[in-house]
Amino acid sequence: MFGISPLGWIHTLGSLPAIPLAAYMFVRDGRIVPRSKAGMVYFYSMLIGAISAFLVVHQPVSYGIAAATLILLLAGYGIGRLPKMGRAATYMETAFLTMTTFLLMVPTVTETLRRVPDGHPLVTDLKSPLLLGAQGSLLVMLIVGLSAQILHLRKKDRAERL
Repeated sequence: MFGISPLGWIHTLGSLPAIPLAAYMFVRDGRIVPRSKAGMVYFYSMLIGAISAFLVVHQPVSYGIAAATLILLLAGYGIGRLPKMGRAATYMETAFLTMTTFLLMVPTVTETLRRVPDGHPLVTDLKSPLLLGAQGSLLVMLIVGLSAQILHLRKKDRAERL
C-alpha cells in the first residue's frame, strides 16, 4: 500500500504520534514542553522517526534532514539541563524543538502528496507548484509561529520580573 516497505511503515507509524502531540502542546502551552508527559512521548516518537529515516530514505537531502532533526531534538531536550543557561535555555529549547516539528512536516507533506491517492498521487515531480507551495507554506508557518513563541516567552518573562 502506497509503495511503503515494512521498515517504512515502522518509520511512518513510529514518528506519526509526534504530529498531534506537537499540535496539542503548541495550542496548550504555546510551545513543545520537553519535561511533560506529552513532551516525552514527542521525544521518543521523533527519535524513532529520525533514526529510522536513515534506513528508509532515498534522497540525499533526506539524510541531512534526519541528521538535523536528531541534532536539534537532542539539543532541545538537553539545553535545559545545562547549568547557568537561565532564561536563554527556554528560548533555545523552544526554537530547537519548533524546528524539529518543521523538519518532520516537510517530508511528511512531501511524501503524502507524492503517494496519495494511492496509484494517482497529487504530485509526481519534486518541482511541482503544489509541492513547492506546500513547503513554502510550512516555512512561513515556522517563521510566524517561532516569532510568536519568542514574543510570548518575552512577554511572560517581563511579567514574571514585575
